[in-house]
Amino acid sequence: MWKSVDKMRCFRKRSMLPFLGFLITFLLFFNLYMDDGYVLAEKRQLGETLMHPANSDRYVHTFRDLSNFSGTINVTYRYLAGIPLPRKKYLTIGLSSVKRKKGNYLLETIKSIFDQSSYEELKEIVVVVHLADFDLVWCENLVQEITRKFAHHIIAGRLLVIHTPEEYYPSLDGLKRNYNDPEDRVRFRSKQNVDYAFLLNFCTNLSHFYMMLEDDVRCSRNFLTALKKVITSRDGSYWVMLEFSKLGYIGKLYHSRDLPRLAHFLLMFYQEMPCDWLLIHFRGLLAQKDVIRFKPSLFQHMGYYSSYKGAENKLKDDDFEEDSIDIPDNPPASLYTNINVFENYDSTKAYSSIVDEYFWGKPPCTGDFFVIIFNKSTKISRIKIVTGTEDRQNDILHHGAVEVGQKSVDTKQGRQCTSYITLGEFKGGSIEVNSVDHKIGFDIECVRIVVTASQKEWLIIRTISLWTTQPVSQFKK
Repeated sequence: MWKSVDKMRCFRKRSMLPFLGFLITFLLFFNLYMDDGYVLAEKRQLGETLMHPANSDRYVHTFRDLSNFSGTINVTYRYLAGIPLPRKKYLTIGLSSVKRKKGNYLLETIKSIFDQSSYEELKEIVVVVHLADFDLVWCENLVQEITRKFAHHIIAGRLLVIHTPEEYYPSLDGLKRNYNDPEDRVRFRSKQNVDYAFLLNFCTNLSHFYMMLEDDVRCSRNFLTALKKVITSRDGSYWVMLEFSKLGYIGKLYHSRDLPRLAHFLLMFYQEMPCDWLLIHFRGLLAQKDVIRFKPSLFQHMGYYSSYKGAENKLKDDDFEEDSIDIPDNPPASLYTNINVFENYDSTKAYSSIVDEYFWGKPPCTGDFFVIIFNKSTKISRIKIVTGTEDRQNDILHHGAVEVGQKSVDTKQGRQCTSYITLGEFKGGSIEVNSVDHKIGFDIECVRIVVTASQKEWLIIRTISLWTTQPVSQFKK
């Protein structure tokens, strides 16, 4: 009998070893997962309750104590489809969606994101859909549709669907009636702010950049390549939010490092005003005074019915272009001119694709110049320069030429090229030269606009657009 007892003890010890090994591995993984800054999330069916009920006292404290704006908010999410991959992507695209009284455009939006991206671009994006409605049956039905239509993207880690339990939301009753809005509208926009805050919070560590879209949007072709060109062109300059649509909360780009602060900010003022107004204040508080919006717009609103009461909303962005691949590369460069500049319309604004930015100078004289000196020599395939605007059609360059140069040297006036070749002359205030790399047998270091005859009119250089034969660090993270 004692022998059999000893055998049972040994069996229990042996059977405990795998369990202890699993427990230790799990604890190590859990510790690593939390150290990496990921938000704790649990995967479960919608109908199930949380394993650990939300501690309302703890949440209220977290919500009110916003002294640490750089930390994530303590929320337990439900994974409905997909799980995050360990490698950071280049861009996260966030969508928040609720049940609409009329129409549902979410599936079309997701399809447009994937269809308008190349295979190489798909490797660099992750789409996160926050199903933010409290109707769990609706959420479950929709996630089944998403899973059926986009299973391969979910398996590849390109698509995640999440839900934030209702118990994590602050009170949505008795809210302040700012701007004399009706009570149901205040509730709608206040909840929307919280929806976005929880989405931003979840996406903090998934990528280097974050793009906010609405759930009724159509994308331009190869929008990620266009985004990268713009980000590269802004290298070394400070920005908080770049805008790629002039409508609502569509096409707004952030550094992922700013997402925790933005999430806290939306939560702190969730009942004060709509999210797109709060974004203006957030941008200003982080010292970006002006809007930085690019043309053409990369995203178009396609819904006809709003998520608020199913009201008609047929707004369209008239700056949207279906094919965005024609956006110039404009390699990083320094710009100089000896033309007298008017107010703050300086030379850099001609080289930018930001809406309503351009160079404006006083009447130029023969021999005056405007030169672009690249940070490093590059192969240029196409040059397009447009002067004047629709409002000031006579402020064009009436007589001028475009030259390309090499062999740059440092001078008292800055770096200059010592050798130039003329490519062509302005006609009607503009010039476009194609196949530059076939006409020029060297890597270009400078592009120069030269005034060949004095004029009485002032000069506006609206856009300088340059295309390279290969990407110029546009995929740099």
